[in-house]
Amino acid sequence: MDKKLCEAVELFEEVIMYGTERIIRSFEHQLFEEYSSEQLQMLQIISKSGRISPGKLAALQGVHKSAISNRYKKLEVKGLLTTVDSEKDLRGKAITLTQKGNDVVALFNEVIYEHVENIVLNDFHEEEINEFLRIFRKLSSILKTEGDAK
Repeated sequence: MDKKLCEAVELFEEVIMYGTERIIRSFEHQLFEEYSSEQLQMLQIISKSGRISPGKLAALQGVHKSAISNRYKKLEVKGLLTTVDSEKDLRGKAITLTQKGNDVVALFNEVIYEHVENIVLNDFHEEEINEFLRIFRKLSSILKTEGDAK
Protein backbone atom coordinates (compact mmCIF):
# COMPACT_ATOMS: atom_id res chain seq x y z
CA MET A 1 0.00 0.00 0.00
CA ASP A 2 1.16 3.50 -0.79
CA LYS A 3 2.98 5.12 2.15
CA LYS A 4 0.78 8.23 2.13
CA LEU A 5 -2.37 6.14 1.96
CA CYS A 6 -1.15 4.08 4.94
CA GLU A 7 -0.61 7.27 6.90
CA ALA A 8 -4.07 8.55 5.92
CA VAL A 9 -5.69 5.30 7.09
CA GLU A 10 -3.78 5.40 10.38
CA LEU A 11 -4.77 9.03 10.99
CA PHE A 12 -8.40 8.25 10.16
CA GLU A 13 -8.34 5.35 12.65
CA GLU A 14 -6.86 7.62 15.34
CA VAL A 15 -9.54 10.24 14.82
CA ILE A 16 -12.29 7.62 15.00
CA MET A 17 -10.84 5.77 18.00
CA TYR A 18 -9.80 8.70 20.14
CA GLY A 19 -11.81 11.64 18.86
CA THR A 20 -15.31 10.72 19.94
CA GLU A 21 -14.31 9.49 23.37
CA ARG A 22 -12.09 12.53 24.00
CA ILE A 23 -14.83 14.94 23.00
CA ILE A 24 -17.41 13.18 25.17
CA ARG A 25 -15.07 13.06 28.18
CA SER A 26 -14.29 16.77 27.82
CA PHE A 27 -17.90 17.77 28.46
CA GLU A 28 -19.45 18.59 31.75
CA HIS A 29 -23.01 18.04 30.59
CA GLN A 30 -25.64 15.90 32.28
CA LEU A 31 -26.21 14.03 29.01
CA PHE A 32 -22.74 12.49 29.23
CA GLU A 33 -23.28 11.43 32.81
CA GLU A 34 -26.61 9.76 32.05
CA TYR A 35 -25.56 7.86 28.88
CA SER A 36 -22.39 6.03 27.89
CA SER A 37 -20.57 6.93 24.67
CA GLU A 38 -21.68 3.53 23.27
CA GLN A 39 -25.31 4.30 24.05
CA LEU A 40 -25.05 7.74 22.45
CA GLN A 41 -23.40 6.23 19.39
CA MET A 42 -26.21 3.67 19.20
CA LEU A 43 -28.82 6.44 19.33
CA GLN A 44 -26.97 8.33 16.58
CA ILE A 45 -26.90 5.29 14.31
CA ILE A 46 -30.60 4.62 14.84
CA SER A 47 -31.38 8.28 14.21
CA LYS A 48 -29.55 8.22 10.89
CA SER A 49 -31.13 4.89 9.89
CA GLY A 50 -34.67 5.64 10.96
CA ARG A 51 -35.17 2.00 11.87
CA ILE A 52 -32.55 -0.71 12.01
CA SER A 53 -32.30 -4.39 12.82
CA PRO A 54 -30.38 -5.42 15.94
CA GLY A 55 -27.97 -7.44 13.75
CA LYS A 56 -27.14 -4.49 11.50
CA LEU A 57 -26.75 -2.25 14.56
CA ALA A 58 -24.35 -4.77 16.12
CA ALA A 59 -22.31 -4.84 12.89
CA LEU A 60 -22.12 -1.05 12.72
CA GLN A 61 -21.02 -0.80 16.35
CA GLY A 62 -18.61 -3.73 16.02
CA VAL A 63 -20.13 -5.68 18.90
CA HIS A 64 -22.07 -8.89 19.50
CA LYS A 65 -25.88 -8.78 19.39
CA SER A 66 -25.96 -9.39 23.15
CA ALA A 67 -24.28 -6.00 23.72
CA ILE A 68 -26.96 -4.37 21.57
CA SER A 69 -29.64 -6.21 23.55
CA ASN A 70 -28.22 -4.92 26.85
CA ARG A 71 -27.97 -1.34 25.56
CA TYR A 72 -31.43 -1.59 24.06
CA LYS A 73 -32.99 -2.68 27.35
CA LYS A 74 -31.39 0.19 29.26
CA LEU A 75 -32.46 2.78 26.68
CA GLU A 76 -35.93 1.30 26.33
CA VAL A 77 -36.49 1.59 30.10
CA LYS A 78 -35.58 5.29 29.79
CA GLY A 79 -38.17 5.65 27.03
CA LEU A 80 -35.71 6.36 24.20
CA LEU A 81 -36.20 3.28 21.99
CA THR A 82 -38.99 1.05 20.80
CA THR A 83 -39.29 -2.05 18.62
CA VAL A 84 -41.37 -2.09 15.44
CA ASP A 85 -42.04 -4.71 12.78
CA SER A 86 -39.35 -4.88 10.14
CA GLU A 87 -40.29 -3.52 6.72
CA LYS A 88 -38.01 -6.06 4.99
CA ASP A 89 -38.74 -9.22 6.98
CA LEU A 90 -42.24 -9.85 8.31
CA ARG A 91 -40.82 -12.07 11.05
CA GLY A 92 -38.13 -9.60 12.08
CA LYS A 93 -38.09 -6.59 14.33
CA ALA A 94 -36.42 -3.23 13.95
CA ILE A 95 -35.33 -0.67 16.52
CA THR A 96 -36.43 2.93 16.23
CA LEU A 97 -36.25 6.06 18.36
CA THR A 98 -39.15 7.43 20.36
CA GLN A 99 -39.74 11.18 20.46
CA LYS A 100 -37.73 11.29 23.68
CA GLY A 101 -34.92 9.43 21.89
CA ASN A 102 -35.02 11.96 19.05
CA ASP A 103 -34.85 14.76 21.63
CA VAL A 104 -31.75 13.21 23.26
CA VAL A 105 -30.06 12.85 19.85
CA ALA A 106 -30.90 16.47 18.99
CA LEU A 107 -29.40 17.67 22.28
CA PHE A 108 -26.34 15.44 21.78
CA ASN A 109 -25.82 16.85 18.28
CA GLU A 110 -26.21 20.42 19.50
CA VAL A 111 -23.65 19.96 22.27
CA ILE A 112 -21.17 18.07 20.05
CA TYR A 113 -21.47 20.47 17.11
CA GLU A 114 -20.96 23.49 19.34
CA HIS A 115 -17.82 21.93 20.83
CA VAL A 116 -16.44 20.84 17.46
CA GLU A 117 -17.26 24.24 15.99
CA ASN A 118 -15.14 25.91 18.68
CA ILE A 119 -12.23 23.58 17.90
CA VAL A 120 -12.56 24.01 14.14
CA LEU A 121 -12.97 27.78 14.18
CA ASN A 122 -9.92 28.19 16.38
CA ASP A 123 -7.57 25.78 14.62
CA PHE A 124 -8.63 25.58 10.95
CA HIS A 125 -8.79 28.06 8.09
CA GLU A 126 -11.83 28.11 5.82
CA GLU A 127 -9.85 26.53 2.96
CA GLU A 128 -8.88 23.61 5.22
CA ILE A 129 -12.51 23.10 6.26
CA ASN A 130 -13.60 23.11 2.61
CA GLU A 131 -10.92 20.55 1.72
CA PHE A 132 -11.91 18.39 4.68
CA LEU A 133 -15.56 18.48 3.56
CA ARG A 134 -14.64 17.60 -0.02
CA ILE A 135 -12.60 14.59 1.06
CA PHE A 136 -15.12 13.33 3.61
CA ARG A 137 -18.05 13.71 1.19
CA LYS A 138 -16.15 11.61 -1.31
CA LEU A 139 -15.17 9.03 1.33
CA SER A 140 -18.75 8.87 2.63
CA SER A 141 -20.06 8.31 -0.88
CA ILE A 142 -17.56 5.52 -1.52
CA LEU A 143 -18.27 3.78 1.80
CA LYS A 144 -22.04 4.02 1.38
CA THR A 145 -21.86 2.66 -2.17
CA GLU A 146 -19.57 -0.18 -1.05
CA GLY A 147 -21.89 -0.99 1.87
CA ASP A 148 -24.96 -1.02 -0.39
CA ALA A 149 -23.26 -3.48 -2.76
CA LYS A 150 -23.01 -6.11 -0.02
